Amino acid sequence: VLRAEPRIYPTGVTRYDPARAYNTYIIFSAPDQRTHLIDMNGNEVHVWNYFGFPGELLDPAVTGGKKGHVLVQYESIQGKGTAATPGQPSIFRNQSIAELDWEGNVVWKWGDQAPGGAARQHHDWERLPNGNTLVLANSIHPIPGFKLPSLLDDVIYEVDPSGNIVWTWKASDHLREFGFTPEELQLVKNATGQDYLHVNNMTTLGPNPWFDKGDRRFNPDNILIDSRNANFIVIIDKKTGKIVWNLGPNYPKISLLKDEIPRPVDQISGQHDAHLI
Repeated sequence: VLRAEPRIYPTGVTRYDPARAYNTYIIFSAPDQRTHLIDMNGNEVHVWNYFGFPGELLDPAVTGGKKGHVLVQYESIQGKGTAATPGQPSIFRNQSIAELDWEGNVVWKWGDQAPGGAARQHHDWERLPNGNTLVLANSIHPIPGFKLPSLLDDVIYEVDPSGNIVWTWKASDHLREFGFTPEELQLVKNATGQDYLHVNNMTTLGPNPWFDKGDRRFNPDNILIDSRNANFIVIIDKKTGKIVWNLGPNYPKISLLKDEIPRPVDQISGQHDAHLI
């Protein structure tokens, strides 16, 4: 295989037009296992010595007015056989998550009270106005009817400030609500990979005009998630746990020869971070 690649890759900020870009700060976690805060010119303003999945800067409205608090992964599960999948990176098998203040001090930590004694948080989390924290995590357990003896099931926990789980939602309890045909559901159950759905986003809807117009599916407390592997985006009713809105996993066939805008969503692929705008 012949490939032509550049020998020099640009680093830092490659373009910044202040007249067209909002002047703010960017937070991100990096392969150096730290969480960085930079300005629009690429200058590092602050760093926390822990990785977040993602690094989440908390609104002072949910921290009692305290600024500069972040959510990060704090400790990793150690030892042989701790990953459900051989070679699985530590970000998928974290022991605990933590809220750090600006100086990096731990002001809240959770993991020991999680099922199995480990948080296993991945891809997303959210601090709620009531002070509780929504955590997207993996639960490793057998699922009846599946080919593999144990799977990485996607689960959502609502955790109060004391670390108690006050609400739980588990994907495997809702397989028939995701929109699979019977044949497709059987393919899901015969999956050869343990991470059979790979949910990579979770967020509450928040205030929105659809709910204001009377559509109860869009209750601000309801939760939006998406599955990369199973090709769907859904809304979970927070009170019942039921799926009340679907996009996918099946999409209408359209002609690529017709230039019709807008047109129905005909496919998604590898999507991350679905959210309501």
